[in-house]
Amino acid sequence: MRERDWEQNWKAAFSHDLSRHRRALAKLPEHSAYAGALPGEFVPNATVVSHSRKWAFVETDSGWSESGGGTADTTMCLIDERLREGEESLLAPGDRVLVEVAEGKPTVRAVAPRLTRLARCAGKHDRLKQQVIAANVDILVIVAAAACPPFRPGLVDRFLITAQQGGVTPLLCLNKIDLVEHEPPEMEFYRELDLDICIASCETGEGIEVLRQKLAGKTSVLAGHSGVGKSSLLNRLDPNLRVVTRELSETTKRGRHTTTTSVLYELQEGIRIIDTPGIRALEVWNVSPEEVAFYFPEIAACGMRCKFRNCTHIHETECAVKQAVADGEVSKPRYESYKRLRTGMELEGGRT
Repeated sequence: MRERDWEQNWKAAFSHDLSRHRRALAKLPEHSAYAGALPGEFVPNATVVSHSRKWAFVETDSGWSESGGGTADTTMCLIDERLREGEESLLAPGDRVLVEVAEGKPTVRAVAPRLTRLARCAGKHDRLKQQVIAANVDILVIVAAAACPPFRPGLVDRFLITAQQGGVTPLLCLNKIDLVEHEPPEMEFYRELDLDICIASCETGEGIEVLRQKLAGKTSVLAGHSGVGKSSLLNRLDPNLRVVTRELSETTKRGRHTTTTSVLYELQEGIRIIDTPGIRALEVWNVSPEEVAFYFPEIAACGMRCKFRNCTHIHETECAVKQAVADGEVSKPRYESYKRLRTGMELEGGRT
């Protein structure tokens, strides 16, 4: 057996991983055995901008600072190790938190209840059930591209469901309109839903001022596929940000991940906006297969005329929804999106 030399580089030898050892050492001052009780009732004094497992970068409220006074500032804080995750993420950009200073170290001690949220199912092997992408937001800006990458109504439909679940107002931003002569035909059906829509181009500047007016004084979150231009929209809204952008992959014609973590930005005119990493798929949280139709108003309305009360609108022969699709009363892409959602949930036990 090979003997280990504990005299040389003992820290790395002891932990087998020096970075992991450093993380372990960083937890010692905050050990629960030596810390005071966590606050019960409290008044939040900071907003989460971004975070990792142990650290949170927060924007402090006016009148708070590490010394107990001063003006608004941004601070990197430890997250109290006694704050535990339940079924959902402990922190997300937009969360209101209580930050206290102990021994010169600002620490997140408590998290206020979320008023609204943008969330999705966590990964199958994740210890959480629900991943909160953004908290306490007013508007979900669903960014889709008119081309490059192509417009995908299925993801838009899933975001509409997610927005309704989280109490967030959706806004569909069709970006890259300069690349096409006409809007994708599916846009007609979203207009019929009275969905707030903004047509934009980061190249020509079309629609940017309209989008700025819609977001003024609000807290919003940008979400959509990789490569649809979320970061480019941010740069157009406030050129001082200079958020890094990347071109589409020449091989797959899909977007490459530029934003790797959700971050809250404060722009001019009181715009607070959270940029999120692009996603390839969105799993809807806590919706049963039977409830899917209620998130498609036109399908739910037609479903009232179905012969069977428990009609799935997929397999049945005498189905008013299928007939409405054939007659052009219901959008075929919307119906296909409904079928994908419901079929996926039935296959995976209510989760898609």
